[in-house]
Amino acid sequence: MPLQQCLRHLQRAFVNFFGKRARYPRFKSKKRPGASAEYTRQGFRWRDGRLWLAKMDEPLAIVWSRPLPVGSEPSTVTVSRDAAGRWHVSILVDASIEHLPGNQRAVGVDVGITTLLALPTGEKIVNPKPEKRDRARLAWVQRAAARKQKGSNNRAKANRRAARVHTRIADRRRDFLHKVSTRLVRENQTIVIEDLPVRNLVRNHCLARAISDAFWSTLRLMLEYKARWYGRTVIAVDRWLPSTKTCSQCGHLLDTLPLHVREWTCSACGTAHDRDVNAAVNILAAGRAVAACGDGARPTRRKSARHLSQPSLQGDGNRNCAP
Repeated sequence: MPLQQCLRHLQRAFVNFFGKRARYPRFKSKKRPGASAEYTRQGFRWRDGRLWLAKMDEPLAIVWSRPLPVGSEPSTVTVSRDAAGRWHVSILVDASIEHLPGNQRAVGVDVGITTLLALPTGEKIVNPKPEKRDRARLAWVQRAAARKQKGSNNRAKANRRAARVHTRIADRRRDFLHKVSTRLVRENQTIVIEDLPVRNLVRNHCLARAISDAFWSTLRLMLEYKARWYGRTVIAVDRWLPSTKTCSQCGHLLDTLPLHVREWTCSACGTAHDRDVNAAVNILAAGRAVAACGDGARPTRRKSARHLSQPSLQGDGNRNCAP
């Protein structure tokens, strides 16, 4: 059964390639991590919460991450092995997710490096920085692997030790992001985020490691698909919105605001601002305007304080929203 599924996957890959929907299929070597086997309905048996694969007399000893939905029947089982040598079982079932009860709460989210998330309420969620915690251990195992002879069994063992460190870092990061994203989706009906160009930001060699450790793109992906599951709304405002440099009280726009300045006072109204919280308030205001007008938020081209009250918002079609 798994061999037949490999041929079906290869056929689908070539169909997608000749249809110009994908690149040329790559050879999957058994020496590379990510080996997997897929079993269809005739290749396994599911009974009373236990799983038997084809040609196995005893059920698999599985530590379940969560139970299957009540009344669901598995249609496909995939057994895979990661780079650290751990085996995983993924079961595909048909299930429906009920939407959460609606509410009127909305939140703006400003992402950062030291403070991963800042909310308009003043709450700040600190970035745990899982890669930084294991950076010394990771460097040690990678240097040990580099000293081994290429193609030897010792080098393979050293690579598995390095993969286990990488896996621990990825697991901690994924667990934290799941908890944060689930909390935001459950508590708020509307979540407003920035459309950040992460691919361009990581080109800065001074901040690339810290930005990659924060995993902003993964957080946005989790918020979007969980919002679709539970009937929530995620709004991404324009990346050029000057949320940090704009006073959330009077709309005064600063010319510059260095990165090391974490708190500043508006020269127009005298309001003291926390840099991240002020940005979250402006992002939330822009998201509400986007929801009302139906278009993206863009920064104003006028920098005069007497002409600027809020970032200008352009509506769709012939309908415009005034600042």
